[in-house]
Amino acid sequence: MEFFSQTYVALRGPTGAPQTPTEIISKLSDRLSPATLLADRRAAVLSLKGLARDCRQEVGEMALPGLLDVLFNDAEVDAEIGKAVLETLDTLCDTEDVTSGSRESGFKYTDKVVASDKTTHFLFALLADSYVRLPTLQFLTTLLHNRRQVIQSYFLTAPAGPGSIIAVLEDKRDVIRNEAITMVQALISQSPDIQKVLAFEGAFEKLFNIITQEGGVDGGLVAQSALTCVDGLLRFNNSNQSYFRETSLPPVLCALLQFPVSLDIQTTAPQEFALQFWDTDKQANTSLIVGIMGMLVGSKGHGVQETLPYTRCLIEMALASNAPTALKIQALRLLPTNINFPLSEISLTPYVPVPDTNGEEWDRLELASALDALIELAIHGEYNGLDAGKRTKESLELRTAAASVFENFVRKDEIRQAIVQSMVPPEDPDSPQRSRTTPLLHALASPPNTASALEPADVISTHIATLMFSHLLRSSPRAKASARLIIPGPLQPTHDQASNFFVPADGTPAEPAQEEPEDEDEPQTLLQILTENLSLALLSRSRTNASDREAREWDRYVVGYLCLLSQWLWEDPKSVKDFLDAGGLGVLVEPINQTSEVDSVVPGLCSFLLGICYEYNRQPGEITRATIHPIINRLSVDMLIGQMARFREDERFKSVGPDSIVLSFPPPSLQPSVKPAVGTLDEGEIWFDWAFVDFWKSNYYTVQRGFSTDPDQLSSSAGMHLSEELNGHHADLLSGQSAEATMLIASLRDVIRQQTGEIESLQKRLNEVNNVESQVAELQKQVESLHSQLASSETKRKDVEKEQEDLLVLLDEVTSKRRKDKARLREAGLEVSEDEADDDDDDDDEE
Repeated sequence: MEFFSQTYVALRGPTGAPQTPTEIISKLSDRLSPATLLADRRAAVLSLKGLARDCRQEVGEMALPGLLDVLFNDAEVDAEIGKAVLETLDTLCDTEDVTSGSRESGFKYTDKVVASDKTTHFLFALLADSYVRLPTLQFLTTLLHNRRQVIQSYFLTAPAGPGSIIAVLEDKRDVIRNEAITMVQALISQSPDIQKVLAFEGAFEKLFNIITQEGGVDGGLVAQSALTCVDGLLRFNNSNQSYFRETSLPPVLCALLQFPVSLDIQTTAPQEFALQFWDTDKQANTSLIVGIMGMLVGSKGHGVQETLPYTRCLIEMALASNAPTALKIQALRLLPTNINFPLSEISLTPYVPVPDTNGEEWDRLELASALDALIELAIHGEYNGLDAGKRTKESLELRTAAASVFENFVRKDEIRQAIVQSMVPPEDPDSPQRSRTTPLLHALASPPNTASALEPADVISTHIATLMFSHLLRSSPRAKASARLIIPGPLQPTHDQASNFFVPADGTPAEPAQEEPEDEDEPQTLLQILTENLSLALLSRSRTNASDREAREWDRYVVGYLCLLSQWLWEDPKSVKDFLDAGGLGVLVEPINQTSEVDSVVPGLCSFLLGICYEYNRQPGEITRATIHPIINRLSVDMLIGQMARFREDERFKSVGPDSIVLSFPPPSLQPSVKPAVGTLDEGEIWFDWAFVDFWKSNYYTVQRGFSTDPDQLSSSAGMHLSEELNGHHADLLSGQSAEATMLIASLRDVIRQQTGEIESLQKRLNEVNNVESQVAELQKQVESLHSQLASSETKRKDVEKEQEDLLVLLDEVTSKRRKDKARLREAGLEVSEDEADDDDDDDDEE
């Protein structure tokens, strides 16, 4: 009390009159000088701490340098003053305050604090003092929030940086440890160098110790923050991922989810993993672990065996557990696109919830392979189609994710060929056999229900089945050839087929359905059935009494068939012939003729499929290109191209992306007229998958150009090229070839012609380069010749100079002798010639 009284008297002033905050802060700032007593500095800092919130600008402008001096001089000596000055500095640099101007002033004071690395280095060193760790961590977190890149650069040069971080992660006090995790999250953000430093200092081990102490996935926000740090250390950092694999920690990820690391392919996952109780925190923590697993599975440079436990865990969670739907979607999406995993060899034990138990009781179902469970999930939905009719956006995301995994699994031609071939009935010349009914084939071939109200669950099942079957046929002539031989057997109702796939293990298998007697008519192939189903769907779609919602359902039905047929018939003349013989031409013409301005999807797809039929109709038959050409002219090429252009601009087509094929329903354009069903939230719908969108964008120009092609133009041009280049024997062979082979040869010759032109162009450039090289070689020879001539000239010049020097010496000697001779002649009284006298005079002058 006496301390506060003395402080008050000191600040009150000699007159006792009230002072302004600026005057008080000015006096307190003066007391921060190292010349004052420690107690006075402590009192001044405590007073400034109380004023910093309301008078931030004044305290920052007048007291910030003094506060930093107190930090450097007193924080390590006196814990109380160190705590107070750190909290005051944190208040000054805080940018979370919504008060006007507070954010700008916070950044300004932060810039002053981090103007050099002295303060940051001191703060990391101060973490060693356990008494001021918490305010130091809080102040570092604030600085990182404001100027992260600057603090990160200072950390890399701080002597006590990495060691201090690891030390605070080991602190036994929960509040300090939790604050340290928050600070580390900001410190490692987008800094691979800091991530590497902390990883090699042992951050992974410390973080997993915290996760285990907090209860693993059942832990709360602390475990979630620690897992977020682990994710931040690994994501986009190949070095840390490699280091993490070399530690003993990878099995811990599976252990946290109660999934055994060593699990044989034929051994099912334990019930403790498949059936768990889920809450919000557990779901969030599990999502982080699943994300880390998917990151390690998707990274390149590691074999299947190294990531096998993670892949198996993701598959089991998605296909045979009671995990929340969002986790199942995440697990499926994290499986690698180049999946090289024996889905057909893995045994699963699916479960379904017992009705009216609120998810507390579950039935264990019949053993199934992972591939069958994946197809079942995509076609019928979660838990054997329990809520397939609701069609929420989340449930559709799960089913389309399963379809995407199936697409990735069948990328190899031998796999898709094996699956399609398994649907082909065995050959029996005595009695035609039918294909074995599978969930995919059943959903694909089931006719639309035209007698009563359309069932939404049947629509989406058939639609997804068309998407999956198109993955089997796309760009695979062998698979298309096998698909033409599929003869579906008698079809049971969809719900009966689904129940036959899964049978409760604790009950007796259901009695096999009695086979219906064989029809006397010849059995239809799958392509014929699809053509018939398309016709029925188009007829039902044209009913005038259908509501907007029901018409949209029929449109979706039709779109599924048209997309599948477009990809099936592309570059497959034999399938085009089968489709046209089944009445496909008449089925397509009617929707193209409709004049409705509302719908553009169905007419556009019908125009596209009609163009494919015209382009690849090369098999002899009743309907030829010459038959289709007048119909195209009657419909008008401009109208067909216009329908395709409208389709291309439709939002249902443009909104599809590689990772987003489920659209919200109703769309903004239909919200006034189409209302969601009562009790449904966040409803979704599917129209196209990305594979079809990519296929259409790649090929629509070819179809559009083909409308203007003469019926026999391609075949005649191919025959002309062949007749010019082949002899009579080859011409005879040509006459026996099919139109398909003729078209192929013509296409190949076009390619050869283009490549020949490119080769000629390259050869011309090569000749030019060779000419330049020859010119360069000739110039080099000239240079060498000139060099030799120059050397010879230099030698001659030196010889001449030497001769000249010798002559000069000789001349000098002769001149000297003449002078002596003249002198002797004069002495002898002899007469010297005038020239000689002149020379003699000249010599005397020179002397």
